[in-house]
Amino acid sequence: MKAIQKTSRARGASYRDAEVPVINKDELLIRVTAASISPGDLAIYNHAGPGFATPTLPFIFGQEFCGEVVEIGALAKGFDKGDFVSVESHIFCGVCGQCRNDQRHICQNLRVIGRDVPGGLAEYAAVPARCAWKHTDDSLKDVAAIMPPFGSSVHAVLAEDIVGRTVLISGGAPQGLFASGIAKAGGAKRVIALDPSDYRRKLAVKMGADTAIDPSSGDCLAKIIRVCGPEGVDAVIEMSGGAKAISLGLKALRPGGRFVAFGLPVANLSLDYAGDIVKRGIRLEGVAGREIFRSWYKMESLLKSGAVNPGPAVTHTFPFKDFKKAFALINSKEKKCGKIILMP
Repeated sequence: MKAIQKTSRARGASYRDAEVPVINKDELLIRVTAASISPGDLAIYNHAGPGFATPTLPFIFGQEFCGEVVEIGALAKGFDKGDFVSVESHIFCGVCGQCRNDQRHICQNLRVIGRDVPGGLAEYAAVPARCAWKHTDDSLKDVAAIMPPFGSSVHAVLAEDIVGRTVLISGGAPQGLFASGIAKAGGAKRVIALDPSDYRRKLAVKMGADTAIDPSSGDCLAKIIRVCGPEGVDAVIEMSGGAKAISLGLKALRPGGRFVAFGLPVANLSLDYAGDIVKRGIRLEGVAGREIFRSWYKMESLLKSGAVNPGPAVTHTFPFKDFKKAFALINSKEKKCGKIILMP
């Protein structure tokens, strides 16, 4: 088969031949039909970024993908050849305290497909059967590759009731774009999106944001207050990981509001812990991925009902062989892209 592989500990990757995976008894062999580029894939490609690591090279990466079941391990129950599945990239152990308390997404023994084991930027991929989400029909086939990141946005936005609330979404990369649509579908009174890219601000509005503001403008906080009122926003969904964006989000949040920490900073932060969080009664919530599989049921309902249309956030499609063009587009200063799909 052909696969996109990390072949050296430097920026870049190669499109080359690889062996079709031999599955274990609890695994499925998936013929990949589409994959989307994740932040983790970008970190591996760039050989840099938060939490960057790769196993022995050459390594097939790719954390977000879907496809058709073509082979089933002896212990993999509930699947038939020809089933169409999306893949949950978090491999949970099922026996640790977190897994037994319905927190599989933060399993103590967590491994990630495409980071710790070979991933889906290939014509075929082996995945544990417990990480496959079986589709009952083809209605979501066109968006099946983006369901993992969409689910993370679902978790970040809907972990708490937002009906009638004002929501600030910081960061217009794909998961921030998804979050705008999810917040609006979830009943938010007003959705404010922040991103320095004019292109992505326009995408945020298409996804459902009521207002999109450039955070690099000197009067950004004043603009936010003019939209939401002097009390501040009810919830901040921080998707960028930028130090200035985090500080701005905390200042824009009303006392007693909710701050969702999703984006990964590239360095340790300096915060006014007492002034910005403790004394103001802020509820700080870290979100790592999706709730398995609670978020999947939520996102399937949102997508099938048409409550959220992720289409505006998916801006480009490339064949696997043109993967370098896709990564160059994401890495460009202009950021004139949303989610990018790669097709075998």
